[in-house]
Amino acid sequence: MPQSDYSQQQYENDFLSDEKKTEKALEHALDIRKFEINLYWKRATYFWAFIGATFAGFFAIQASNATNKQDLSVLLSCLGFVFSVAWLCVNRGSKQWQENWEKHVDMLEDNITGPLYKVVLTRNKLNGWRDKVRHIITGPSPLSVSKINQIISLYVSLLWALLIWYSLPKFDFNADINWFYFTVVAVSIMACITFFWLGRTYQGGFWHRATIRTTEIKNG
Repeated sequence: MPQSDYSQQQYENDFLSDEKKTEKALEHALDIRKFEINLYWKRATYFWAFIGATFAGFFAIQASNATNKQDLSVLLSCLGFVFSVAWLCVNRGSKQWQENWEKHVDMLEDNITGPLYKVVLTRNKLNGWRDKVRHIITGPSPLSVSKINQIISLYVSLLWALLIWYSLPKFDFNADINWFYFTVVAVSIMACITFFWLGRTYQGGFWHRATIRTTEIKNG
């Protein structure tokens, strides 16, 4: 059974009809949002560790005189590309769940705390060029940290794609196919495709199968 639409009235009946239930739901939504944000940055650290190590390995190989320098360069650049695309996908998935709980907070907070989370307070209007210059250099700006992180992961993915192109031998129609390079690049591209294809959150219904153990005493 696929997902069904959920109306405003259903939401109000399920979560806003009772103040205690609303308060408890708001508390859970805030806690899970905080948990999702913590996971977001832990995942970013995890991927940066792998990507940074791969960058270090790639440039170490480039600076060396290893006999299999090109093979290792292609292998490491493909590995870095897969990790970077995976990081991009994880960033987007984390952002989706973070926004899910932020929207729940938006819906639940009015009768408990008032629109605290929805009301955004900003600085006064800037007056004069000095204030504008000072604001550009040191002032706050409505930038999304998670969106910037997504842009960085996209940039790093494109950078690895360029390093793959740099590492591969010059294309020649008359040259024999290097099956090692072809296989590594093809598997890397397929891995990235499966992130978007099979890595999507399941949107269908769930059915459960249950079994129960039979227990009895039998002597002799």
